[in-house]
Amino acid sequence: MKILQKNGREYRLPGSLNPFQEELYVHLIDWKREQVTSEPGLHRHRGVDIPYDAILPEEYVKEGHMPHLYAQTASVLGEHRKRNPFRIHKHFYHMASSQAANLNLFLPVLHHRRASDILRAINPDVESLDTDQLDSGYCIEYWGGNYQEREAGMGLLGDKTKAAGTDTDIAIAYRDHDGNSCLWLIEHKLTEHEFTTCGASKSRGRKPCHDCDRSYADILENPFTCYYHDVRKFNYWRITDEHRRFFPGAEKYTSCPFRGGMNQLWRNMLLALAIEQSPEYSFKKVTFSVVRHPRNDALMPTMDEFEELVGHSSRFSHFTSGDVVRAASSCVDSDLDKWVQWYTDLYGL
Repeated sequence: MKILQKNGREYRLPGSLNPFQEELYVHLIDWKREQVTSEPGLHRHRGVDIPYDAILPEEYVKEGHMPHLYAQTASVLGEHRKRNPFRIHKHFYHMASSQAANLNLFLPVLHHRRASDILRAINPDVESLDTDQLDSGYCIEYWGGNYQEREAGMGLLGDKTKAAGTDTDIAIAYRDHDGNSCLWLIEHKLTEHEFTTCGASKSRGRKPCHDCDRSYADILENPFTCYYHDVRKFNYWRITDEHRRFFPGAEKYTSCPFRGGMNQLWRNMLLALAIEQSPEYSFKKVTFSVVRHPRNDALMPTMDEFEELVGHSSRFSHFTSGDVVRAASSCVDSDLDKWVQWYTDLYGL
């Protein structure tokens, strides 16, 4: 932890923030102090409770009170979780929670009568929100089995458990201009400087045969050299092999390209490809996007590299929360204007 003195105020912050993260943390703490409370929350580290100003106090966690959610978001969230009881993240009560920011960004839009217009401004393929699919057209923390009538097991990727596995922050079902039902998977990033990296490459259970330094082509030829495939029996490399042409830029890699931040992008893209291919689902097309804070440029190198790897496919894209806010503002609607003002104030857009 470090203590930052700024504008006559004191901020207890993590010690390894980049400039953007520090700027937004300070802004979020100011918002918390003005709108909620000046009391810090606690982070337990090696048995010691350390106070941090960006964390909400424990009383909010115990009461399930979420003052960092937009009022309408909080009201519809409870109903959605009755039908889709997804897991609230460990750090949800942190002001920089990406899960909370995702809910604040999309739920007010998806429950507005102009939802289709706003979505279309971001994704031109959208004709209308398909409210007959999922839960009125969307699903939080979607992994493919959220609404399966029969037991979905460990999902199409074979990696889903109660505590872990591949999912996207939100899935949005829509009708395209030809009337087809399609699915849009979206991963939300707020202050994160990188995507989730590969856990297998650092697993204590790895054996000498699990060689991440083998080329992409070699791993496809013998996927048992990957710990996830050999030991955990995940379906990542099987699905990749079935969609080789989707990853034309991967052939140049002389070691596994998915050890770093591209691992999360790869897994979410595989989820999209697997859902589209599976007869269990009725979606004509499934795409994947990342939405980030407009000033979080640290994610761009990984996304640029992944775009090269997938041959700049239109099936992968990225946009910013600012794009969503501008699309909502263009609707000239008092309810949306109220949300836009609240959202931009909270996240410093």
